[in-house]
Amino acid sequence: MSEKKSMTLKIMCSMVAGIFFGSVFQEGAQAVRILGDIFLRMIQMAIVPLILGQIIESVGGLNPKELGKLGVKTVMIFSVSSYLAAAFGIFMGVMLKPGLGLQMTQTTIQQSSANQLLSLNETVLGFFPKNIFQSMAEGNIVQIIVFALLFGIALSYSRLEGKGESIYEGIKHLNAIIIKMIYLVMRLAPLGIFSLVASTIGELGLEVILPLVKYLLVYGVATFLFLGLWFIVASLYTKIKVLNLIKGMTQMSFMALATTSSAVTLPTAMKDASEKLRISERINKLVLPLGMSLNSNGSAMHMAITVVTISQFWDVEYSIATYFYIAGLAMILSLANAVVPGAGLVSLAIILPQMNLPLESIAFFAGVEWFVGMLRTILNVDSDVFTALLVAKSENEIAQTS
Repeated sequence: MSEKKSMTLKIMCSMVAGIFFGSVFQEGAQAVRILGDIFLRMIQMAIVPLILGQIIESVGGLNPKELGKLGVKTVMIFSVSSYLAAAFGIFMGVMLKPGLGLQMTQTTIQQSSANQLLSLNETVLGFFPKNIFQSMAEGNIVQIIVFALLFGIALSYSRLEGKGESIYEGIKHLNAIIIKMIYLVMRLAPLGIFSLVASTIGELGLEVILPLVKYLLVYGVATFLFLGLWFIVASLYTKIKVLNLIKGMTQMSFMALATTSSAVTLPTAMKDASEKLRISERINKLVLPLGMSLNSNGSAMHMAITVVTISQFWDVEYSIATYFYIAGLAMILSLANAVVPGAGLVSLAIILPQMNLPLESIAFFAGVEWFVGMLRTILNVDSDVFTALLVAKSENEIAQTS
């Protein structure tokens, strides 16, 4: 059994054990809560360097001269599709309300500052840090991401001038250390999840399970509906029949579901994109590897729909403007979706504090992380290929299938 599957099994077993422990000991289960709180803090302490490093490495590794118009076109499709995926996840969550049926009102939840009525100027200004160290201390993720993007762009140009290679390599090494640190923290996940689930079940009872099942069903429906829309758009634009697209992408899709890893699926996706979908090598070798770092439709949808579900747990209402903000935040944060064990839990640990939602809520989703990872990965992988199809067609570098 792979180490990733072994960890998933341990987390699922710890969640079952936590449910049993909490239902038996009830209020007494609160004694183990501190272990879960320590686990959450250990995840949080790595978030700022993780986001900074991942985005700077991804953007700084690009060659602006080589990308040119083709790169801009690709990144635009990545951004728009990830935003739409997040918005569609929010729509499905608001319409189907997977979080209803469990009302947790024990903790006072303050509405996010994003839900306050701000002028357009104030909103835009709030994206830009005046002191990056203050932004890091306050955990202002949007401002940190803006700084990381600008730093990454400057680094990519510096590398062209032969001045920034050592810094870039240093950042890559630092990122490897941060991911290793998160990996070590995630080894404590079974214990942390056990304590969080046990204390929650002990306080609220077994009724917390039903909304979790509803969440998984709603997320699954949202994922495959969005994939269906992608198939239709790609078919209409490229003039390739939907059935031919499905045939060409079946193998990579099953690989994504089975491995829950975009990195592992990449060689299969590139091979099938070239041989079955007849995308040119130039487009194939640019878009698909780039998409693995910069395009995460599945991750954006996952964060957005989970935020909506948790807000329903705690009876927090957001304005329409805030839902647009959540979609944008999920899209931007998907850039920093690290390939580490429990990446979904790490992503939630980033976005929940930004919306002033309790961080301990991620414990509910630990037991279904494997299934969520399957859905997240198939949408991540397939959306990369759809983007490659659109770019290739716009450049007349795709041959029609029969």
